[in-house]
Amino acid sequence: MVFTLLGSATVFFVREVNEQFLAVMQGFAGGIMTAASFWSLLAPAIEQASVYSMGLPAWFPAAVGFLVGGLFLRLIDRIVPHFHYAADHGDFNPEKTSISKTWMLFLAVTIHNLPEGMALGVAYAAVANGSGSMTLAAALSLTLGIGIQNFPEGSALSMPLLTEGKSKFRAFNLGQMSALVEPIGAVIGAMALLFMQRLLPYALSFAAGAMIFVVIEELIPESQSAHSTDLSTLSFMLGFVIMMILDVALG
Repeated sequence: MVFTLLGSATVFFVREVNEQFLAVMQGFAGGIMTAASFWSLLAPAIEQASVYSMGLPAWFPAAVGFLVGGLFLRLIDRIVPHFHYAADHGDFNPEKTSISKTWMLFLAVTIHNLPEGMALGVAYAAVANGSGSMTLAAALSLTLGIGIQNFPEGSALSMPLLTEGKSKFRAFNLGQMSALVEPIGAVIGAMALLFMQRLLPYALSFAAGAMIFVVIEELIPESQSAHSTDLSTLSFMLGFVIMMILDVALG
């Protein structure tokens, strides 16, 4: 939440939205989330599947959880009215609701903050349960990685709101408020896992699938929308490498 707040605060230092900057930051965030999904969530899920698979192949819980995570985000996308700044993703028809564009922009970012909170809740619950595949250092690296990518997420909401005519203070408030759903997601993920330990491989891969859905459905398209495709792609790769180093070095 702190990094989202800092990202949202960029509205106090700029006069207009820099499309190239937003695209590069979205690419960077996508790289971090992709690496975190594998190194911090999917790999531990596969490792834990050998303990809790109950005779199923080790890949089965990870595959099922991953796909269900993506389907869950797709369902949320269809139910909650929201609007993407850079392009229409066909999730929701803005003409079918009386909700303002500002609030639909806010809901779009808020929806996609949910899996990040769930991932953190599952990770720390796994540490509390003594899961050998998830150490405190690994959970902390995931926290740091998600925190880093929350910076561009905060600016990706507050800066477009500034161009919509909102005051800098209003744009900042809405930007940092979008992260409030992360603690809620963390509680949901942690409570589910603490009550049902055997869900661990499914929960880890569920969070990974939800995060990858966000990357492919939002971050990559947004990063390629400002005619800075090469720079955004390199930014994605940089984010991936940074998260990989954090996870391997600390985990």
